[in-house]
Amino acid sequence: MDFASSIRLIALAAIWGASFIFTRVGVPVFGPAVLILLRVGLAALFLSLVAWRMRRALAIARNWRHYFIIGAFNCSVPFMLYAYSAQYLNASLLAIVNATAPISGAIVAAIWLRTPLTRTAMLGLALGFAGVAMIVGGDMLNSEPGDGSWLLPLLAALTAPICYGIASSYTKLYASDIDPYNNAHGSMWGAALLVLPVCLFLPAPRTPAPFDWSVITALAVLCTGVAYVLYFRLIRDVGPARALTVTFLIPVFGVLWGMLFLGESVSWMMLGGGLVVLLGTALSNGAIRRPQAICKQVTRRFLMLLALK
Repeated sequence: MDFASSIRLIALAAIWGASFIFTRVGVPVFGPAVLILLRVGLAALFLSLVAWRMRRALAIARNWRHYFIIGAFNCSVPFMLYAYSAQYLNASLLAIVNATAPISGAIVAAIWLRTPLTRTAMLGLALGFAGVAMIVGGDMLNSEPGDGSWLLPLLAALTAPICYGIASSYTKLYASDIDPYNNAHGSMWGAALLVLPVCLFLPAPRTPAPFDWSVITALAVLCTGVAYVLYFRLIRDVGPARALTVTFLIPVFGVLWGMLFLGESVSWMMLGGGLVVLLGTALSNGAIRRPQAICKQVTRRFLMLLALK
């Protein structure tokens, strides 16, 4: 990967990590439905301008069903789940949970596409589940006895990456012949149309101030529209496998932005669980070729951290 692609990768991770911050700030004002409608709607308009500049036609008559299905599972449903969870969970935790997306994708592909799982991939899945269990256990320890208010939002957040896995397998099976940029662009319009009726039942709870509109603009244009342009540029330049390494950097920036701008605290259990999830992700998508040595190193360092605590 050359220097320019490395900069794009880091910038993309920083932008997508910030999306959890903007979601957490914006959802109390707009509510989950209106927030996501504005996010995907404004992103669709931005991508339309880019498509017009690049002279890319959507071929709506031929592909509209794919755009609706991909928009549902890649945008509207997971974005709504994260927006709901952001009302109760901090942005750092959501960014870490999002790192399970490749693990969920591997499971969905194994079930739906009959993609065989290697021993290394199965080890990665097991570690991914262990990391999630550590995060859940940390939440239980930090909550008061009998307080299960965190459980439903956490389940919603864990379901969102499964939606990404469904969208990925569907795209590979039924929509692989569609231009990737057109998939991103068309799915945004599909997602916007799907979320629109929900806003009639879940209107914005408060009147937005100018600052709130700046937050939603950043979430839609920067974290969705610009991010997709960067992502597909990376896919073109370095291939999909290397572009997916952005998954490992998003939690780093998500936790960093949460601590810097929202004053969020991160527990040792959350950090430890996040590291295990990232290790499982790396194993499940083949980014790590020597799992035994890596597992021993990570386990030893994590035990050292616990001892220092």
